[in-house]
Amino acid sequence: MARIIGRIGRNLSTTAKTAFLGPQILAFVPALTLGGYWYGGEGVLLFMALFVPAIMGLVGLAAPGRGASPKPGQDTATGLPPGSAVAAALDAAFCVEPATAIRTACLVLEIDEFDAFRRTYGAESADKVLAQIAERVSGALRDGDVAARIDEARLAIALAPVRRLDLEAMIQIAARIQRAVAAPVVIGGMRVFLSASVGFCLPRRAAERTGAACLDAAETALRDAQASGTGAIRAYAAQAPRKRIRRAGLAEEVAEALDAGHVRPWFQPQISTDTGDVTGMEALARWEHPERGVILPGAFLPAISASGLSQRLGEVILYQSLGALRDWDAAGAKVPTVAVNFSREELADPTLCDRVRWELDRFDLAPERLVVEILETVISRSEDDTVTRNVTQLHRLGCGIDLDDFGTGHASIASIRRFSVGRIKIDRSFVTRIDTDREQQSLLTAILDMAERLGIETLAEGVENVAEHALLAQLGCGYVQGYTIARPMPFAETQAWMRAHRQRLEERPRIAREAG
Repeated sequence: MARIIGRIGRNLSTTAKTAFLGPQILAFVPALTLGGYWYGGEGVLLFMALFVPAIMGLVGLAAPGRGASPKPGQDTATGLPPGSAVAAALDAAFCVEPATAIRTACLVLEIDEFDAFRRTYGAESADKVLAQIAERVSGALRDGDVAARIDEARLAIALAPVRRLDLEAMIQIAARIQRAVAAPVVIGGMRVFLSASVGFCLPRRAAERTGAACLDAAETALRDAQASGTGAIRAYAAQAPRKRIRRAGLAEEVAEALDAGHVRPWFQPQISTDTGDVTGMEALARWEHPERGVILPGAFLPAISASGLSQRLGEVILYQSLGALRDWDAAGAKVPTVAVNFSREELADPTLCDRVRWELDRFDLAPERLVVEILETVISRSEDDTVTRNVTQLHRLGCGIDLDDFGTGHASIASIRRFSVGRIKIDRSFVTRIDTDREQQSLLTAILDMAERLGIETLAEGVENVAEHALLAQLGCGYVQGYTIARPMPFAETQAWMRAHRQRLEERPRIAREAG
């Protein structure tokens, strides 16, 4: 009987601690704050708003068993509270703002391309990295700020109220958080660099002065940031209402977009590090949505794949890319090749080679003008003989074979030989910071040395500054592409860019290789 009574007592104690120390208690902060103001005036109001959440946090830190297992309501991977804690903290700050003139704001960040990271390194490694990132982000915040996980790789932050909080201050806070995410993480002895896109909302710009509305506006700003590319920061601004693309109807809408010609290739130049000349263009799918503007592939490719439309998308991109190559020729623009990414589903189609040959004949183009890009994850995990057969036939036809995102899929040298790879595209995670990071330089040098010994050409992706470009040329990388050269652009803008690029080459000394 005594043991039973003791067990009941311990259970009641645990329940009480969970109720008063868990993140759900934040939902009562607005009521507590108003009660304090009613009975004690502005002094008690200010105390309740600023110090009660901090006291609860300190008590939670001191509670026994911290670190043994997450408290109820906490995220198991990061230990952060749910998104409702952010909305509650914002609501509490809004309650005291009229009397105190102190302001809050909300940020939402998401790790760029985290789905690809999880597929490459596995769920366990992804969860460990996510925990590190969450810890870094929390360390970059001030006392009183509340961070929570609201999605797979998405975190939300409610800032503790302060006297001055304007656009410039928010940009600085967002940049500080990005720097925390950008520090390298170690996976299996390899250093990996990640980035994050950030959207934020100053409450006066939200549709309603509530925590939920402010959080929703910050997520809208995040989507705008992601549409601009990786590592972007955007503030929420009230605009004409936009139709949101809900996942439930996304597949049907993107299928209609394919038929209507709204999904088309944009082109990013690839240049020689020897001469600076354009050696090719990579075709990158973009959805030119009539209401939302340009949508990047990360937002719609999952729906394409889930709906069985990957082959249809490939047909559209190939057709328009070869058409662009013909039009460049007609205009006298020198674009030797166009590179098109082929999905696993396309490569498993037994009729692929015949279809590609037919399209080349339609546009009267030599097979050498088409470069077939294959993700490293495709060949490293492929046991399908049809895939091998198709790639072999495309190589025999005369098409170039590029191995995309090299370094992320653990392809063996035997696989590189088996798939007749002519060039490897070094993933941007190996290129980032090579101008300042000695370990990155050593790793990249090893990759370039291996490629040279195998007689394979190299192209570095994601080159974002002149210093990286110059060092890649000195180390012997044959080709580069990235934002320092040009962002992806619609076909209509390519000829103007090529004329300007040619003029720059004539006016500036070229980047030369280190004499060997």
